[in-house]
Amino acid sequence: MGSDLFTFPIGYHRFHKKQLYNFQLNRWHSLGYLSYDDLKTAGEKIRKFDDWKPVMLEQADSKLDTGKYIEAAFFYRAAEFYTLYGQEDKELLYDKFTDLFYSNVPLEGVHVEKVPYKESFLHVLKMPNKTEIKRGTVLIHIGFDSFIEEFYSIAWYFTTQGYDVIAFDGPGQGKSVKKFNVPFDFEWEKPVKTILDYYKISEAALLGISLGGWLCLRAAAFEPRIKWVISSGGAYDYYKIPPAIARWMMDFFKKYMREGSNKIALKGIEKGGMEAWRNSNIMYITKIDIPMDAFEYAWQMNSENLHADKIMQDVMVITGKDDHFIPFKLHAPLIKSFTNAKSVTDIVFTKTNHASNHCSIGNVKLSLDRMINWLDKKIEEK
Repeated sequence: MGSDLFTFPIGYHRFHKKQLYNFQLNRWHSLGYLSYDDLKTAGEKIRKFDDWKPVMLEQADSKLDTGKYIEAAFFYRAAEFYTLYGQEDKELLYDKFTDLFYSNVPLEGVHVEKVPYKESFLHVLKMPNKTEIKRGTVLIHIGFDSFIEEFYSIAWYFTTQGYDVIAFDGPGQGKSVKKFNVPFDFEWEKPVKTILDYYKISEAALLGISLGGWLCLRAAAFEPRIKWVISSGGAYDYYKIPPAIARWMMDFFKKYMREGSNKIALKGIEKGGMEAWRNSNIMYITKIDIPMDAFEYAWQMNSENLHADKIMQDVMVITGKDDHFIPFKLHAPLIKSFTNAKSVTDIVFTKTNHASNHCSIGNVKLSLDRMINWLDKKIEEK
């Protein structure tokens, strides 16, 4: 990354044999922050879950010592990522990441703002268009486990293509939950309405990434000022991600063994590991301290609550054929659900595009260019 330019390297690499580690390593490379060589070195040192944090801290400290502050920031973020909620250094690592980020990433013209929301605030980056062409405004948000700062490179790219950008951590995300204590709420039209009202925006595009790909569609169903909506890496129905037998077992335990399931989940969190990280994250972002209650809330992000039939806007859906989080079987039902949309464009990336993984990690620029070309044309057609 140069002083005023992000580059998006092409290629999804085998930094680690386990996909849940490999994807995260590819993520920060593909978004333009960390080098192939550094991530390859890190990946080779990780044998088990408990290796992750010390390996990332070693890399972060080394970058800090050599004055490579942006790389240091994202290695601290990587260390924070698989640190469980409740561990005392979780927030300290977040603070290290954000302090280094805001001290070293080029932020010319960017306003870091707190938008009043209910009894608290939402964290917002208001980023001005960097060109003389005035295309309009794009709202950008993320999903389950991200900070909006990680997608600064994406927001920046939109500003170089004629768009004003309002990038935000919504309820349950990033600074909005960590510092402003706003719990997750799948009724995403609420934060979107708040931001549109606050900035007096009469029409905008909305881009949701990962879990945000479901949330942005939900928001569009209830917020007519969103004229164009782009869903990248979202699911039609999160309850339908597991196989049918797994769903049957979830329902059985939920109905007949609820108390025992809660105890097992809490003990699993104490033990640590990948499943503990996922479960503790759901409980943290929802601010629900009973595991089964938190899971039930998350399962409400389903096709019924999406209200796809209410979406009247132009819709773009971007799906990776090899997405390890969202099975490809959910793509067609999602596209078919837009029965009243003004138009529907769906793009499926494959290995040939190097963008077949979750949220087009491997070829982010290809995905962004498709989004922007589509949005340019839709705005011209208006």
